[in-house]
Amino acid sequence: MAHYAFLDENNVVTEVIVGRNEDEVVDGVSDWEAHYGAFRGQRCVRTSYNATNGFRKQFAGIGFTYDEDADEFVAPQPFASWSRDLNNDWQPPTPQPEGAFYWDEDSLSWVASPVG
Repeated sequence: MAHYAFLDENNVVTEVIVGRNEDEVVDGVSDWEAHYGAFRGQRCVRTSYNATNGFRKQFAGIGFTYDEDADEFVAPQPFASWSRDLNNDWQPPTPQPEGAFYWDEDSLSWVASPVG
């Protein structure tokens, strides 16, 4: 079983479905990205839970963006102040300290999580 992401005109994922394996041929259809895309009238790109093997970086989710140049899915920006690094990963303006901290966008800083 394979998974496919439908993209809007900005390459943002609008839906993820379960579909045919890419090696299955049914009624002469073997290109499932093209088949599902034509059926829905949207671009369709395969995604995989096994992204740890490097396939399109990570499993696509609604709101993710497909970076066509890198051939990978990028998670939505978590905060306005964060930017993407050379690996297409979102990074805060300052590195997270050791321990339990959360990002506070208003102060643009890490705040220690309350214990207890």
